[in-house]
Amino acid sequence: MQEFSLKKELQRKAVHGTSVLIVIAYFFLPKTLILLILTALLIAFLELEYVRIDLRLKLPLFQQFYREKEKDRLAGHVFFLLGAIISISVYSKEIAMAAVLMTTFGDAAAAIFGKRFGMVWLPKLKDRALEGCTAELFIDLAIGFVFLDSWLVIVVMAGTATIVETMVNKMDDNLLIPLFAGFNAQIATYIFSLGYL
Repeated sequence: MQEFSLKKELQRKAVHGTSVLIVIAYFFLPKTLILLILTALLIAFLELEYVRIDLRLKLPLFQQFYREKEKDRLAGHVFFLLGAIISISVYSKEIAMAAVLMTTFGDAAAAIFGKRFGMVWLPKLKDRALEGCTAELFIDLAIGFVFLDSWLVIVVMAGTATIVETMVNKMDDNLLIPLFAGFNAQIATYIFSLGYL
């Protein structure tokens, strides 16, 4: 059962890995164009969700990627697109790109390492292994060092992303991770630029 679960998780994360295309596109294309493209994708996915949830029709190519808890509610990719749109709209380019990648690869590291190598399970937190949390933190820090200059901002952002992923269970972390991690990084950047820290 664990192997099957891990295999399905790897398939889902591989699909989420296409978020790299968002970062590459944002690196080369104007902000307004990227937001327009992402909004068009969001509309398309919402239409598919209407067919799946309201009309209760199965989508052959996509059905295998849905979790059981997404049976009657919006799936994670909708919230991910919302998080990406908000991040690109509000945060600096570097923070937005880091937020998108932390949401994808930090979350993937936590899930895969937690399921595969998890031995120390955190008390009072459902399905959260110390090994998964540690893996996510390292991945998020690595992403931060690629895009950001200040190690303090990197630690704030990576720490926030890891805490959100670890603590949140019922709400969708595909929206919350970029929203909170990006916000805290942007505020930290502003504070540090004023010379308060």
